[in-house]
Amino acid sequence: MTEIGASTLSVWLFVGLGLVILLLAGDALVKGAVNLSLRVGIPALIVSLTIVAFGTSAPELLVSINAVIMNKPGLALGNVVGSNTANILLVLGLPAILAGLHTSGCDTRKTFVFMLGSSVLFIGLAFFGTFTAISGAVLLAGLVYMLGDAFRDARNHRRAACAVDLDDIEGADPDMPWWQIIVFLALGLVGLPLGADLLVDNASIIASNYGVSDGVIGLTLVALGTSLPELATTVMAALRKQADVALGNVLGSNIFNLLAIIGIASFVGPIPVDPEFLYFDLWVMLGASLLLTPFVFWGRDITWPWGVGLTVAYLGYIITILV
Repeated sequence: MTEIGASTLSVWLFVGLGLVILLLAGDALVKGAVNLSLRVGIPALIVSLTIVAFGTSAPELLVSINAVIMNKPGLALGNVVGSNTANILLVLGLPAILAGLHTSGCDTRKTFVFMLGSSVLFIGLAFFGTFTAISGAVLLAGLVYMLGDAFRDARNHRRAACAVDLDDIEGADPDMPWWQIIVFLALGLVGLPLGADLLVDNASIIASNYGVSDGVIGLTLVALGTSLPELATTVMAALRKQADVALGNVLGSNIFNLLAIIGIASFVGPIPVDPEFLYFDLWVMLGASLLLTPFVFWGRDITWPWGVGLTVAYLGYIITILV
């Protein structure tokens, strides 16, 4: 193997290592934070609405912050836009092919409308040309409103299909000892920045080697990698016939990506918007969101033909931006 070939292989291996560390560290952080919160008496409802949401999005958040710090803002923006597109077309499409998703089992209309509103707000701010601290404050204000509204709804309207139960919270273990909680927290807090550094550094090298922009790498490699936890969770839920609320989980993840990740990262440094995002990628993200209208408002299940369509649409999008 030539020196150049070995160098290229090592870069890809480091990207893979960074992704693995991110996924494992994010999972450890969720388990540690959830059980610490429950141990100190924070209600399960609050844990599910806040700590789990923040923990499962920690890989995307750390990657975006590191990208801005390392003057690779295209990776940060591509990560969010690409993850949201992948969440809808791929994370819902593949499980639907395998087992179908019974998305009619839970009312997600308000969350869907809020996701569309968040998308429109995000696109509107993008047309100013740069996400600044002011843009970030607007996005975070939207997040605070969403969390407050979700908390009020969950507190006042605990329907059987959507009620928050301790057993439904990711990583919850009421018998977990204190030492194990501390180990999980330490692994998460150490592993996340390490994995983010590895991923951003080597993804940038790949972008340079192949002559593509950081934004394209963010939309594809980084976005797909950081969406793996959502994909794995949804696939397992579909196989176990427990995917009634998968749509709601994807909607919530997309809202958090739009409002929290870029909202926080923009305080670290300005995030310029490449014109290609304004002409194409942001509209693909919005169009993918609108594809969910029949499943949200008309009570349709995402059956395997729909899954094939969503997955093919995602593959077509990836081919378009790479060619």
